[in-house]
Formats: sequence, structure tokens, C-alpha cells
Amino acid sequence: MSGPVTTNNLFFENTGMDRSRTETIVSDALNGSDDGELYLEYRQSESLVFDDGHLKGASFDTAQGFGLRSVAGEVTGYAHASELSEDAIKRAGQTVISVRKGSGGIMAPPPPGTNRKLYGDENPLAGMEFSEKVKLLEEIDAYIRGRDERVKQVSVSMAASWQAIEIIRAGGATAADIRPLVRLNVSVVAGSGDRMETGSYGHGARTGYEEWISPENWHLAANEALRQAMVNLESVPAPAGEMEVVLGPGWPGVMLHEAVGHGLEGDFNRKKTSAFAGLLGERVAAPGVTVVDDGTFQDRRGSLSIDDEGTPTSETVLIEDGILKGYMQDRMNARLMGMDVTGNGRRESYAHAPIPRMTNTFMLAGEREPEEIIQSVKKGIYAVNFGGGQVDITSGKFVFSCTEAYMIENGKVGAPVKGATLIGNGPDAMKKVSMIGNDLKMDAGVGTCGKDGQGVPVGVGQPTLKIDEITVGGTAA
Repeated sequence: MSGPVTTNNLFFENTGMDRSRTETIVSDALNGSDDGELYLEYRQSESLVFDDGHLKGASFDTAQGFGLRSVAGEVTGYAHASELSEDAIKRAGQTVISVRKGSGGIMAPPPPGTNRKLYGDENPLAGMEFSEKVKLLEEIDAYIRGRDERVKQVSVSMAASWQAIEIIRAGGATAADIRPLVRLNVSVVAGSGDRMETGSYGHGARTGYEEWISPENWHLAANEALRQAMVNLESVPAPAGEMEVVLGPGWPGVMLHEAVGHGLEGDFNRKKTSAFAGLLGERVAAPGVTVVDDGTFQDRRGSLSIDDEGTPTSETVLIEDGILKGYMQDRMNARLMGMDVTGNGRRESYAHAPIPRMTNTFMLAGEREPEEIIQSVKKGIYAVNFGGGQVDITSGKFVFSCTEAYMIENGKVGAPVKGATLIGNGPDAMKKVSMIGNDLKMDAGVGTCGKDGQGVPVGVGQPTLKIDEITVGGTAA
């Protein structure tokens, strides 16, 4: 095949399907439905893991398939298969047609078209030989081990995917997208005596490998993972109790994503299972707190030119100056709630129906200097990095583990602490934000969000901010 690869190549020329006949099959299957689409997907992905001085795993996968969805009211019929053929799509149509029995729906109009492209079409898997990738991982491993004799274990991984999608609606409206994604991760275990501690760092984007594996950038990742491990090696047990907490910029926005963002997705609010349900126009956060979901950033991990229903992504203001302004919506929930679609209908693959999901979710910057925020704290915790967390969407309650945190005493950052967890309630925590920094930062491109068994790449971010009171779970005796 000469020339650039297109979705028409992948889904029609290469499979023998006829576009016109396929469009007719889709229109017949969705006749009388309120909404629906045929979602076609082709994906290549790879992963290499270099651990403890050896290549421990390498995988390459190619997957393709379709999902056919019919929506009538609140009922969804969904059928999918890994076979791309007209016969398979016809069989799927016979399955999903059942949801519209007794319904005389009028098909919702297709999303508006867009010529906007937020990332390139190049396949990152095709630009670098396998041997070159293994050599790079070996080089990163050797570099870290040579930096400090306390390094006990190094794990380095690189992963990439290239996804092509096309969406076909009743009546023949189509939308297509080709999406690259790469990521490099470094993890370090350092030891002194009987003590072992870890540090990790990763970065990536919707680009090729080139930028992220340049010596300058992989040195940054390696040095940051090593630095975190060494900091944690010197950490002391974290205190416990109610105290002021300062969250650092960038990745700590994952707490905002989990504790607040999920509660602002349309399905939870339509079903009234969110702590934010029914609060549009009301104060849900402190003055100055503005939270945005924006899928339109160039090349970012959470960005999409169109979502997985074909809707162009957008900048959606969720909370403005503390007032709840909107929710993130896919087509079905927006229609049922009488609201605008925001381009947040996402799915993990052709085997999943779309649901409202975040893209890049972050808090806007304020006016305070980060140093001023820290100086205002008499005794508290400065949380710089987070690991895992748990959130109850209905109540808003959360628990997050800090992977890098420090004591703040009398306005100065003190000793690193180990075992700190932040325990609270998302809406309550947002009302206790008292200072917002001017240093908004997005994460380095590593986030993956899970919901209803589906994982999708996302971005998070925030400036330095102070929360006046959070329960800190600690390990100090």
C-alpha cells in the first residue's frame, strides 16, 4: 500500500467491505432508534519491560473489530465482534434491533464535523527497530545503576499504540480519527541497610517516541525516579490527625480527578448517584476554584480530536469561581438531561459502549506564589506525588496514598515523610481550599482512568494549593 494509511484503507479496502452497503446495514439496524452508531477500530500496540538487568517482557498486538450500538430512551443495545465483515455487522444489527421494539424514536442528528487535528497520524511503532529499543532500555538501566551505589533494582518500560477509528451513523454521516500514544516509565528501588524505598517517574504524549526517548528527556525521567527513591530513603514516619495540607502542582491533580471529576460526569448526575447531583448553579467549592475539562490540547495524552461518538472535544467549565456550572456529557446522557453534548463520550475499545469520561481535567491557576502558600502553614503536610487512591462517587469520600510528601513546620518544608494518606470528602475539601498558586502544571503524560471496567488515557493538572483541613493518616507512633 502506497501513500498514507487511512481509515478507508483499513476498514474497507483491506477487508473487502463495501462502504455504501455497510452504511445501509447501519441505517436499517438503527431505524426507529433515538441514537446509535457503528464504531470501527484498528489498533497496534507494543510494550517492552526491562527489569533487574534483563528484558523481562516484550509484546506486540494487533486488534481490530467493531461495535454496533442502538439507543432507545435509556436502553442501550450493544453488539461487537473482532470480525470486520458485512455479515458480522448484519448479525450485530439483528441483536441491537431488539432495544427499539415498541419505540418510534427519531434519530438524533450527527455531531458537527471538524477539520481540527490535535496530533499526527504517524505510527510510533514503525519508527524504531526492536533492537534499538532494547539498547535504549539497557542504557537507562546502566545509567541509573551508575549514579548511586544504593540502587538495588531498576525497572524501565516503554509502550506505544496506534489506533484508527471510524464512526458511521444512520444516514451515512461519518467521522474518523487516527491516534498515536507513547509512554516511558522508570522505577527505582534503593536500599540502605535493611530499608528499601522506591521512586518512579513516567512521561509521554500523543506523538512518536522521538521526543520522549531523547537523551535529555530520558535522563530527566531517570534522575527524577532516582531522586524520589533517595528522598523516601530518608523519610520519617508521617504524623496523623487533622491538619493543613499543601498539594504540589501537576500530578497531584489526580486527587481532583478522582474526588471531584468523576462526580461531575453526566451519567452519575442523571442517575443522582453523585455528590454533586442537583447542585447546578450552587456553590460547591471555595471562591477562586475553577475546574475545567479540556480535550483540545495539542498532543496531550488525554486529548482527542473527536470523542468515541464522533463529537469534537471541547473546553468544558465544570466549576467556575466555586459555582457548579456543568457536567461532562456523552450524547445519551446529554439528551436525557436536556443539556449540551461536551465531547466526553469515550470507550476503551470496540468491545465497549461509550460512557461519559474525562479528558484533561485540571484546576486553573490563582494569584499566590507557591512559596507564600507554604509559608502560611504552621504545621502540615506538603504532598508532592500520589500513588493509588479510592473514591466513593455517591458520598465523595476519598483516600489517597502519598508517594512523596514532606512536613511543613513554621512555614518551612521539613523532613520527607513515609506512609501519609489523605482522607476526606471531595466536595468538602474543595470548600476548604484557601490559597491557589500561580503555577498551574499538567502531569507528564501518564494517567489512565478506570471506570466501569474500562481504562482510557487522561491528563490531570493543578497549581500548588492549600486545603485548610484534611485528615492525614500516618505511621508515626
